[in-house]
Amino acid sequence: MNVEPSNLLFAFGLTLFAGLSTGIGSALAFFTRSTNTRFLSLALGFSAGVMIYVSMIEIFTKARDSLVVVLGNVGGSWATVGGFFGGILFIAIIDRLVPSYENPHEIRSVEDMSEIDSEKRTLALKRMGLFTALAIAIHNFPEGLATFTAALNDTSIGIPIAVAIAIHNIPEGIAVSVPIYYATNDRRKAFMLSFMSGLAEPLGALVGYFLLLRFMNDIFFGIIFASVAGIMVFISLDELLPAAHEYGEHHYSIYGLVVGMMVMAVSLLLFL
Repeated sequence: MNVEPSNLLFAFGLTLFAGLSTGIGSALAFFTRSTNTRFLSLALGFSAGVMIYVSMIEIFTKARDSLVVVLGNVGGSWATVGGFFGGILFIAIIDRLVPSYENPHEIRSVEDMSEIDSEKRTLALKRMGLFTALAIAIHNFPEGLATFTAALNDTSIGIPIAVAIAIHNIPEGIAVSVPIYYATNDRRKAFMLSFMSGLAEPLGALVGYFLLLRFMNDIFFGIIFASVAGIMVFISLDELLPAAHEYGEHHYSIYGLVVGMMVMAVSLLLFL
């Protein structure tokens, strides 16, 4: 598959932007006095709306169109559905392999920093380290692959997905930096580790480029794209919407969901 260098750099840049937005969450954790739960619920709902809409309406359709050309209507349709649920299974298995304590999607807030005692800090020191870094990488890696693949194929899809993933990574940055601060009592170290954890997403992009791009044909592209749709739907349903609910602003998360779908729909219409 031949790819223009400018398109490649653009797709990688979007993935880097999405991944490093964890640093924004860290900054919010350490430079604000409280967590704006209403804003985060709205933002997480918005991200879920964007990702669900673009996955089901645009990415799934593109994957099916690609597979039908080679495998026919019946075979292509079955392959698309298989790739979609295969992506869901893939990210679900990854999610199950991460211990809940080290899971960076476990909801925490800025206020939590003042509620830690020395005993819990000692426990955190023993458990955070490698497990936390591994958990972050495991979660962010497929997100980077999804963002990169989408952006490489279609800019009109890649940009909103990158923005949605970036918004998703802001509360993740809070969730990662707060427990690391518990473990080290060092705000700078917590900020840097949380910020650097986002590098797992551009790493996913690099793996996608060096290992997968050379095999790209209509069938392989269709399966990968269908899997990306499944991954993003799972992230939305398993992480974004539950996280928005945990912040205690259920209605705002639904409002954000609808607005995200509307914005995604209009943006796709503008590129017709």
